[in-house]
Amino acid sequence: MQTQKSQTKSMGGYFQLHLANGREYYPDLIKLNTSRNALQYILEVKKYTKVYIPYFTCEVLLEPMVKLNIPYQFYHIDEQLEPIFDFEVGSTECVVYNNYFGLKQDAVKKLSDTVPHLIIDNAQAFFSEPVPKIDTFYSCRKFFGVPDGAYLQINSDERLFPENDISTNRFSHLITSIDHSIEHGYADFIENELDFIGNEIKSMSSLTQAVLSNIDYQVCKNRRIENFNYLHEKLSSINELGMEFPTSTPAMLYPLLISKADVKAKLIEKKIFVPTYWPNVFRWTTQDTLEYKLAKNVIYLPMDHRYDLKDMAYMLDVLTKII
Repeated sequence: MQTQKSQTKSMGGYFQLHLANGREYYPDLIKLNTSRNALQYILEVKKYTKVYIPYFTCEVLLEPMVKLNIPYQFYHIDEQLEPIFDFEVGSTECVVYNNYFGLKQDAVKKLSDTVPHLIIDNAQAFFSEPVPKIDTFYSCRKFFGVPDGAYLQINSDERLFPENDISTNRFSHLITSIDHSIEHGYADFIENELDFIGNEIKSMSSLTQAVLSNIDYQVCKNRRIENFNYLHEKLSSINELGMEFPTSTPAMLYPLLISKADVKAKLIEKKIFVPTYWPNVFRWTTQDTLEYKLAKNVIYLPMDHRYDLKDMAYMLDVLTKII
């Protein structure tokens, strides 16, 4: 009787947060808690014995290899941010490639035809569709205000069945930023990020799935494309980054390389918060490498769906006065 009662739908009581029953962007992909655990999922299922990973990536991606005691080897990228293959991929080995800033989808497609055992890291490329039969993972937190979330496409019938994540304890910075400001919620954001270290593979939380089902993805895509194109039109003449910039791409951000010191710090002083991708690269590489230069000198300008062209014009005005 107790069991039957516990399964009965609750009625009445206080009102919960009201969210519509919409549709996620990738409803058919495997839903997990973090992108690093999506990589671990692939490694556990495929049983790879070695992983090739770029120097230019986030150090959290090493966590799955450390957990599973799988050897890994770094590789360099060229001016187009594509792999330099000075190594051969063995029959039980794999290569992880980052779709940098959501701007390398053409490279992803090209590599998918030529590189065996390829794994695509689309953490920075939420709107880049997965190539059929290519293992691919995404991070929801890099694009939307959610407390956890990753999607995974894996070319295998084998499935793991992890328990559901609970993410209410990681929601504080998202709420604080609404009632106060981004700055007020930053301490909570850092604390909540630390909570992901060493986490086991879990399914995406119900809270995150509910939020992701209430996003107007087309509006988000269009705004990102519009903002990116605007910035590139204004900045392409001074951008020293050697890679090709595709048009009509809902990118994560706009990467700007200019030979001037302290631009990042001065933008942050003006409350334009530009990240460093990635601080760990300074430890992994030397100053004469491209990866070191990308981490130190590229200014990653925010241009996501929170902003419109007026915001882009304001940011450009601030940037112009600095440089």
